[in-house]
Amino acid sequence: MKKITLILIMCVALVSCKKETPGFVSFSGELSNISKTDTVFSLRSKEHTKEIKINTDGTFKDTLHLKEAGYYTLVMNNRNYGFVFLRNGFDLNLTADNNSFFQTTKYSGNGSNTTNYLIDQYKYNLAIGNTSKLFMLEKDAFKKELNSIKNAYDSLQKLHGEIDTMIVRINSKQNTELFNLLEKNYDSQHAAFLKKMKAEESLGKGKPAPKFNNYLNYKGGKTSLDEFKGKYVYIDVWATWCKPCIAQIPFLKKLEKKYARKKIEFVSISTDNSSTAGSWDNALSKWKKMVKDKDLSGVQLYAGEDTKFAEDYQIYGIPRFILIDPNGNIVNANAPRPSDPSLEVLFKELGI
Repeated sequence: MKKITLILIMCVALVSCKKETPGFVSFSGELSNISKTDTVFSLRSKEHTKEIKINTDGTFKDTLHLKEAGYYTLVMNNRNYGFVFLRNGFDLNLTADNNSFFQTTKYSGNGSNTTNYLIDQYKYNLAIGNTSKLFMLEKDAFKKELNSIKNAYDSLQKLHGEIDTMIVRINSKQNTELFNLLEKNYDSQHAAFLKKMKAEESLGKGKPAPKFNNYLNYKGGKTSLDEFKGKYVYIDVWATWCKPCIAQIPFLKKLEKKYARKKIEFVSISTDNSSTAGSWDNALSKWKKMVKDKDLSGVQLYAGEDTKFAEDYQIYGIPRFILIDPNGNIVNANAPRPSDPSLEVLFKELGI
């Protein structure tokens, strides 16, 4: 009986000595180079916002009572200054230079390992850049680079020691999904990259220019690129609904007037279509109306349902400008816009 009583006393003692996790986060720190307007910053999540006062010397101290752990964004003067992972029981201290906040951010104290790990991982992700560039590599090099990234993630986690299990679980799941997706898409994406590279090579300076044939001419009849042999051709690919295209019109008109007696033709090709105008008839009408209303000069052509020219030049956005030499070869498949002073510098270099 005495033995049982002694065990019970020991259990009670153990429970009494166990340190309970506080139901709040302690958050303090010091920010250098703050301005007079930097008097408060906010910690924001989807569910919670906490404003923390900054003293005139840059120091701050406050507590947060959290319903659940999670990511918080640091916001000051409506600017995003980074992030922090918070959980009740954490006692965090932040130091940073306000002039280069994210680069100088350093956390210390209980729970700091997790946020420091997340910051370093974010910086590493920025250094890697767009993972789609991995598809440029041949298969063996792709696998090697992927393993290198995996090892780097593992090393970062080991470097920072004890990290919150929630973050470990989330990151492990996300990284696994990312790597599986990259491996799954490699063959198709690598093939697409090779196709794009081949197309870009065919659009290099001096390469034969892809042609357009029998495009509707606003002044009547139909026109093909070969008709301009012997002159430089500056092509504007545009549409009536495209605001950036419309913005270039005044600059294009000035060029057309200035180079009217030079060995260059200015050709505008409208890509208005049924999907933007509702029907092909509407598209044609919109093009004709704008040419008339804006008194567009130069050679005004309508591509209609022919998309081959745009596909050959890999035109995925407009306006797009193309410069072709008198022999029908490419000078620049992505030439400067009329508003860009470098265009006239190019004209001068070519002796136009």
